[in-house]
Formats: sequence, structure tokens, C-alpha cells
Amino acid sequence: MFDQILTSLEEALTETRQVIPAFKSAIQEARAHLSERFYAGVTAEDLVKQHASFMDGILMLAWQRFDWDENLRSWRKARVALVAVGGYGRGELLPHSDIDVMILLERANHQTHRVNIQSFTTLLWDIGLEIGHSVRSVSECKSQAAADVTVLTAMMEARIVVGDSELIEKMNRQITPGKVWPSRKFYRAKKEEQLDRHAKSDHTEYSLEPNVKTSPGGLRDIQTVNWIGLRHWGTDRFVNLAGRGVLPDLEREELEQARNHLWKIRFALHLLSGRDENRLLFEHQQKIAGLFGFVDADQFAVEQFMQSYYRTAQKVNTINDILLQDFEEVIVQEKERLVIRQVNDRFRIANNQLEATSDDVFRKHPSALLEMFVIVGYDESIEGFRAATIRQAREHVNLIDDDFRQNSDNADLFLRLLGCDNHLFTQLRRMGRWGILGAYLPEFGRVIGQMQFDLFHIYTVDAHTLQVVRNMRRFRYKSQEQKFPVAAHIHPRLPRVELLYIAGLYHDIAKGMGGDHSELGVEIARAFCERHGLPTWDTNLVCWLVKNHLVMSTTAQRKDIQDPEVIHDFAGLVADQIRLDYLYALTVADINATNHTLWNGWKASLLYQLYSETKKALRHGLEKHVDRHEYIDDIRQQALTRLTEHGAKPEAVQSLWNQVDDDYFVRERVSDIVWHAEGIVAGDVSEEPVILLRDDISRRSETGFTQIFIHTRDREELFVSIISAIDQLGLDIVDAGIATSAADLTFNTFTILEHDGQPVGDKPARIEKILNTVRQYIDSNQTAPTGTRRTPRALKQFKMATQVHITQHPHLPQSAVEVITPDRPGLLAAIAGVFTELGINIATARITTLGERVEDVFYVTNQAGQSITDPAKTEDIRRGICDELDKHLKQLAS
Repeated sequence: MFDQILTSLEEALTETRQVIPAFKSAIQEARAHLSERFYAGVTAEDLVKQHASFMDGILMLAWQRFDWDENLRSWRKARVALVAVGGYGRGELLPHSDIDVMILLERANHQTHRVNIQSFTTLLWDIGLEIGHSVRSVSECKSQAAADVTVLTAMMEARIVVGDSELIEKMNRQITPGKVWPSRKFYRAKKEEQLDRHAKSDHTEYSLEPNVKTSPGGLRDIQTVNWIGLRHWGTDRFVNLAGRGVLPDLEREELEQARNHLWKIRFALHLLSGRDENRLLFEHQQKIAGLFGFVDADQFAVEQFMQSYYRTAQKVNTINDILLQDFEEVIVQEKERLVIRQVNDRFRIANNQLEATSDDVFRKHPSALLEMFVIVGYDESIEGFRAATIRQAREHVNLIDDDFRQNSDNADLFLRLLGCDNHLFTQLRRMGRWGILGAYLPEFGRVIGQMQFDLFHIYTVDAHTLQVVRNMRRFRYKSQEQKFPVAAHIHPRLPRVELLYIAGLYHDIAKGMGGDHSELGVEIARAFCERHGLPTWDTNLVCWLVKNHLVMSTTAQRKDIQDPEVIHDFAGLVADQIRLDYLYALTVADINATNHTLWNGWKASLLYQLYSETKKALRHGLEKHVDRHEYIDDIRQQALTRLTEHGAKPEAVQSLWNQVDDDYFVRERVSDIVWHAEGIVAGDVSEEPVILLRDDISRRSETGFTQIFIHTRDREELFVSIISAIDQLGLDIVDAGIATSAADLTFNTFTILEHDGQPVGDKPARIEKILNTVRQYIDSNQTAPTGTRRTPRALKQFKMATQVHITQHPHLPQSAVEVITPDRPGLLAAIAGVFTELGINIATARITTLGERVEDVFYVTNQAGQSITDPAKTEDIRRGICDELDKHLKQLAS
């Protein structure tokens, strides 16, 4: 078909002067045929080669429209050729990839062909081709290749499209390893180039929206191996590298399968987007999942598809690592003296790399598949593994069967590994990449590459799990004491730190099984503990941690942890200090491994407050119940004492406080109450609102948060005005406390962060703008931000109906309204507007953003200050919020 298109084009060009339309028509027809054949099931591997061949024909016909031989009659050595370079030079061309070409001149007489070159490249652009082109002489090829390894890399894959083939032979002789970039130097440059590229993706193949071409485990990693092979051995073909003993058959087959899978995905991306798009954006993930035949089951179709991608990327990353280690030994260390140190009969250390002493070590001693990691974990001098040993281990993974898993010696080895001194995370990650961890723990193998289609979980389950363990290990380091002071203090006091790591490994192990993964994971964790001979107390602790791993963060973020009753209930669940310590460490490690944007000064302060108050309750004894009234009296007395020390008159302070609801003293800290009172006394609310702002940088957090306190005359829609102002300023509200005195004066506190999770900081201009904007909105009764902030692209892909759940506060005359809905700018103001319209008062609000959705909890009362129990009224609230928010969702969808 492609040949027919080219033949028809050649005939048309001889019969018409409409050259550009003829070319465009042929290219469009070819692309339509590519699309048709792809959807019919033809492999991307075949199509990229056929497309490259078709494009050769297009370029030849375009080239032939110019008289390149004219100058040969006037100038000696003025030959010229059109050369394909880069991916096009390899004979691989995706539907919308750039077409990289080089116009190769015999000599640096650029002016000789200047007119033709300009006309030729202009024609290519006019007919709609995305061309990347350069013009170089043979001698310039050498000098430019010597100066830039990326230029050399493109030339290494060059091939003639049209012109004198002797020119490319001349060029190749000028860029041999003997003249520029010897293979050792080239290897180091490409390895450094890869490290830099991987750093842009945080060295993980598990990005939410990975780039199929350049992310770790993508096509570029395969090409890097090919380039090094081409430079050192003179071939980049898998079959040839295998023939030379460089690439074992197993790895060759795995790379070929992975490359074809990635090509298929990249091909689909080009067709769906209509451009050179290599990012697996959310909007493309769902479409490709359906295109590839995935259907919703226990996992969504898109999650199944992405799991297949992640497993492919992990395989590429693994083989790439092995081959680079092999190249290091063959290319770089070839002439270095090998320093050997014997470890035991099975292993030795060769130049700081662990090496099996013979090819049959793992066959004779299957336990060595675990022992190798234990050795490295306890010897800081060992930097890694020799390539041959890695390959042997991967080839013998099948030896890890039920008998292997039930072997007590192997169980002891795995527990010893968890207690190792050096780089536990690195050892576990290596085990995962080489297939050993998934074979030894089949339950872990099930979740490898498993993702959740949302913005909250930025890692797959297996990557998140290992990141949790990594965070736990970081608690040991001095460098982490500022960021995680409580966890760093707790870590060395844990009776058996390995139990924390086991809980980390198993806390999400039941994800994707349907049902509550916290509950389902308990029995899986128990089976591990029993198989590894853990005592009953240890087993029960691990299972309790798995079951309750979300409770501490949920309590801190969604309940009123100032309330003594909430602390008492949580302390009753925890029961003792040891469990509290383990749960706190697990919670902090889990939050930080879920999404790097989740941990901020506010979250740190909430967890610290819950931890410290629970610790105090446990120390005093759960039978000694804190009376709410006694607690309020104590808080008021502490605050009054401080204020008196600062010169305040007790009677004036008491007069101020006697007008405020008791909830204010339960919710606010003593230091905040003192700050508020001093600000009110210094101001004059009759003239203008008292608006205070300060950062709270706790010694328990490296960042902190910002508080805004507002004391003014209450009015309808005041809350909406304030949060609209905050939204206009681009600030995030994470907590709100609303109190009104008998004199209709507000004692409202808002906890805010900048969009990057940081407090406002010592920025006078920013602080002044915040205060002025809030005052302006209050004074003008403005209830909507000026202008509209656009919804980010990623949020648009997550469409879910709003859920509203209304329950009653267990201790106070308040109703809890939980709103779960997609996040968007102006959301909080929209919800507050519904409450105002329905005559509902907000007492407190806890704002929790989980990626693409929010789970906000509002504690509300009716106009009489009582909870809302009337079914008709609660239905009005539910329906009002859903209608308002889903109305905006429908607008977003349109």
C-alpha cells in the first residue's frame, strides 16, 4: 500500500504543478493507512519500519525536484547527500515523530548548495513534515561529534536516503572510536546522560504520567544499551549482541518484548493525540486501556493497563542496570587488577562487588538467593553485585518454591536482612527488580506495578511499600531529625525495629483485592509472621499495625483532636505507649511515601499534638477521664495567667471571654488564645475588623503553617467572603474554626498554607497583601473571587459524583457533614455558600485534599446552636451540596 501511494505521488508530480497538495495528500493517505493497520492488529514493530521506508520515498521525491549535480560541473568535490540520523536513521519512525536528517557535504562549501538546501527544507516544512535538520561537511562531522556526544550518537546511526553513499563512508571513518570518543569515554558519557535523565523522573519508572520514551524503563534506556553496544562491539542489533555473548538470550527476549510493548503504547499515543506525544497523560491512559482490550474488574481497566506498562518499564530498567554493570566490567575495568576477598564457599568480593564463586552456586545452595543480600546488607564496603551473579540469581528464581518458603533457615535469613545495617531499601529494591522478593513473598509479587488511578498515590503499591521502609530507615539519621523530630526520637526506642519494617511491608498488601485492605491485610501479615516464627506478641503487634495503619492520620486530620473525648477514645484504641510509638512511626513514613506534597507543617503539628496528648492520657491512665469543663477552666486560667503577666487587666479579659462559646477554648491552644486577646485589646473592632496573621513554626516541624485570626461583626455570608478572599490570594485553607460571641463578634481562625505547602513566611509585601485583601472582601461584602482560576489539566480527568455523609458528633450538639468531591478552585466557597443559603452555621472545618479529590469535614449547627437531626433538613443539606458541586462538575465536563 505504501509503495502504491509513492507510485501515485510520483505520477502526480509529473502531471501537476500543484506539488505541495500532492505531497500532503500522499502523507495524509499514508498516515490514515498506518492508523488503519495499527487498529487492525499489525504490530507497531512492523509499522515503524514501514513508515520510515515510506518517508524515505517522500524525501527522495522531494530531493529529486532540485538539481544537486549542477554545482558538480562548476566545483570539484561538491558532492552532497541526504542522510537519515537518530531514530529515523535506525529505520524507526512513529506516526508523528520528528524526521531527523543531515545534509552531508563533501567539503565545507555551504554556499555552493545554499539555494537548493533552503528550497528543499522549505518544501519539507510546506508539505507538513516535522523536520529536524543540520548541514555539515565530512570534516565538520568529526569536529562537532568530538565536541558533543549527542551529535556523535545521532551520526552513529546514520544511513543514506539519497545521494552519494561514499560520503557517509567518509564520515564514518572520521568518527570511529580511534579518532573521537573511545568506547570507555563514550560509555561513561552515556551513563552520565542516563543518570541525568532519570533524575528528572526522581529515578523511578513509576511516575503518574510517565514518558514512554525518556522516563526510566522507557525506550531511551533500551537505546542507551544499543548505543554502547554499537560503539564498543560495532553492532546495536540484539541478535548480534547475543551472538557475541554480550546479551544472554533471556535478556534479549525480554528486551525485544519490552521494546515492542513500548512501541505499541507510543504508537497509540501518537494516533490518539495527533502529534509527537510520548507522555502517558491521564486522558490517554483510559483510552489506551480500552483500545488494548482491558476491562474493569477488581481493578479498573486503566489500572490493569498501567500495571502492564510499569512491569515492562521495571523489566527494562532491570536489564539496563545489569548490562551497564556488565559494560562497566568489560569496558572500564577490563585492564584493572582484580582484587579478590573471599567471603565463604559461595561468595567472594571482587573489586567491592559481590560475586558467586561458581556458576552452580544457586543450584547447589538455593538459600544463597537470600544470603547474597544479607552479606551486602551487613558489609558497608560492598558496593553492589557483579553482572554474572545478578544473571545467575535471576535465572534461578524458579528455585524459590513452597519448600523454599517454608524452610526455617530461609526465614531466618530474611529476618536477618530486615535487621541489617546498610541500605535495606536498596537490597529490597534489588530483590524486587530481580524477581526474588516477589517469588519469596508471592503476596508482594501480586502488587508489583499495581497503581491506583488517582493523583493521591503517586507510586505503585510495591514502590510505595518500599518507600515506606526507606522512610522508616531514614528516621535513624541525624540529617532527618529536623524534618521528623518525633519519629527520630522514637526509632531507637522501639523494642524490635524489624516489626516496624514488617508492618511497612504489609500495610497495603491487600490493595486491589476488594474490600477493606486494612482488614484483609491482617491475615496475610499473620501468615508471614507465623511462617517466620515470630512470637505471639510480635505477631499481634504487626497485625494490629496493619489493621490500624490509617487510624492515626484519619483521627488527626478529620476529628477535633483538641476535644478530650477524642483523645480518650484514641488512647483507648492504642492502649499503651509502645503501640503508640510504632503507629506514629508507621503513619509518618506512610504519609511521606504516598505523595511528597502531603507532608507539611500543618500535618506534622496535627500528628504531634495527637501523639503528645495521647501519650499524656496513657501516662495518667485511661481510667482518669478528663472532664470537659475542667479542661476549659484549665485552659482559660493558663491563658489568663500569661495575659496578666503581659500587663492585661483580668476583668477586661474575662469580659471578652464570657461572650465566647466554650468550643473556642477547646479548639484553640493557650498560645493562640493569648495572641487573639492581645490583638483584640490593641485593636478597635468598632472601627474596622481586627485581622491578625502569624506563622507557627513549631520545633516539632521544619516548616510550620500560617494562621489568620479575624475578629469582626458577624453577618450573613461573612465566612464566604473570607474564604473567597483567601482563595483569590492563591492560599490553601487546611483548617477553620468559627466562633461567635453573644455580641455577634467573630473569633474565627483559619489555618492556611501557600500552594507549595509552606507557610507565608517573613514576606512583608505578601503579608500586607493578604491582610488588605481579606479586609477589602469583608468591608465590601464580596463573596466571590475576582476572576476565575482555571482547573488544572490533570484534575479534569477525574470525574466523580459528590458524596455527602451526615452524622452526629458523639460528644457535642453538632452535626458532621463530610463532603467527598473532585477538587477545583473555589470549592470551599461553593460549599460555604450552600450552608449560608440553608441557614447552617459552621463551627469548625477540616480540609483534606487527597490528590484529585477532597474529603472535607464540617461541624455545623442550626441557628439555635444545636445539631441537625431532622431527616428533611439533612436531606436538604445533602442535596444542596451535591447539586451545587455537581453542577460545576458538569460544566467542567463540557
